[in-house]
Amino acid sequence: MDAVASSTVVSRMNLRSFRTNVSSSSFPCCLCSSCPQTRLTPTLNLSYGESQMNCSSHEASVSICSKSAANKSHVFGGLSLHCTLQKREPIGKTFCSVGVCTYPGSVIEAPSHTAEEKIGVLLLNLGGPDTLHDVQPFLFNLFADPDIIRLPRLFQFLQRPLAQLISTLRAPKSKEGYAAIGGGSPLRRITDEQANAIKLALKEKEVPANVYVAMRYWHPFTEEAVQQIKRDEITRLVVLPLYPQYSISTTGSSIRVLHNIFGNDPYLARLPVAIIQSWYQRQGYIKSMANLIEEELHKFPEPDEAMIFFSAHGVPVSYVEEAGDPYRDQMEECISLIMQELKARGTNNDHTLAYQSRVGPVQWLKPYTDEVLVELGQKGVKSLLAVPVSFVSEHIETLEEIDMEYRELALESGVVNWGRVPALNCTSSFITDLADAVIEALPSAMAMSSSTSNMEETDSMDPMQYLIKVVFGSILAFVLLFSPKMLSAFK
Repeated sequence: MDAVASSTVVSRMNLRSFRTNVSSSSFPCCLCSSCPQTRLTPTLNLSYGESQMNCSSHEASVSICSKSAANKSHVFGGLSLHCTLQKREPIGKTFCSVGVCTYPGSVIEAPSHTAEEKIGVLLLNLGGPDTLHDVQPFLFNLFADPDIIRLPRLFQFLQRPLAQLISTLRAPKSKEGYAAIGGGSPLRRITDEQANAIKLALKEKEVPANVYVAMRYWHPFTEEAVQQIKRDEITRLVVLPLYPQYSISTTGSSIRVLHNIFGNDPYLARLPVAIIQSWYQRQGYIKSMANLIEEELHKFPEPDEAMIFFSAHGVPVSYVEEAGDPYRDQMEECISLIMQELKARGTNNDHTLAYQSRVGPVQWLKPYTDEVLVELGQKGVKSLLAVPVSFVSEHIETLEEIDMEYRELALESGVVNWGRVPALNCTSSFITDLADAVIEALPSAMAMSSSTSNMEETDSMDPMQYLIKVVFGSILAFVLLFSPKMLSAFK
């Protein structure tokens, strides 16, 4: 983890006592204890298969605008926000209506005296194996997450054994993929570069901050980052997931872990925190994506004839239809905003959206990337520009799955001209916008609830009844998991 201590003198913010009260009729903006998303549904679902997100160093330089005194007073003004899902403005500030999660009931006041305020920014990412030796344990951590494999309550005791089985089955194929891109994931290096770039951008805007990296399934783990935050005595924290769109399996899973850690620590429970839930609709992100797409289109022999092929990481359909995951809606809105920006610039290319990286014997969001590529080739599409829209940094899904597997499939299917938009990485306009999102979120920071009682359900059934269910559940799970069809689906 790469974090450098820095601080600034601002008005001390006092925090009143509060109570979390999220309406069950609205989609929750965080995975806090009262959110219905945290309840497991009685189905077996699988989510993200490999690692996600990264950043190349060739664009590591960041051009930053200076910040006015008026903006500084806005950053630390007392602002209390409640978290309910509202109709989003296409472009705008990243508060509750567009994805900042705070905990309602708290009010921040600014007394007349001043004190040292130490700002922290926590970047969330999935993580990836550093070496081929790390692949299997990384996959185990991934599939052991109850937000990735969502078991019915009766089968939850099988979470870790199932994760061990799947990680063992998938490790050989995954190792081949990582070997093809250099023997490991570049995610940690790239995310560190993004952290350093955001730190510089905030400093230029006169908001010095420590920037930390928290990986969900590999080093530096979330717990490691949080301990460093405590050691640095951070007094105000902004949590920034490196996923433009919200999903239970990415942002949601990481926030659940944070909630558990903070709820069990007296110091962290009082720490004012703002969580930026999603930021796909921010102007800086939309314009940065449009810039990259335009640049790559100009490389085609006939730029106007190239189809823009958005490929997003998929999630199981049950996440959307049963658990209320907003990922699909946010992804479709994101594509619409990017295309609106391109059309405003005079770029009117055809476009389509598909979902990649499915795994397991369940239905995922459609259409599937591999199937659409074949269909487009059969329909006579000759020029295709792939856009990895759910990833902001290079990783195995872009470097191996898109650049190698999908490129080969497209060319075999009849596509002649293939191109791929690079991930945003440390693009200056993108980094600057993330820094602005952090600054906008700072006033809404409030303490996380220390109550986790709603997340821990007790089993009230008779002990003998429970034992019988476990025994029969184990037999059923053994039959299902070790059937040839099931084993083949997990490989």
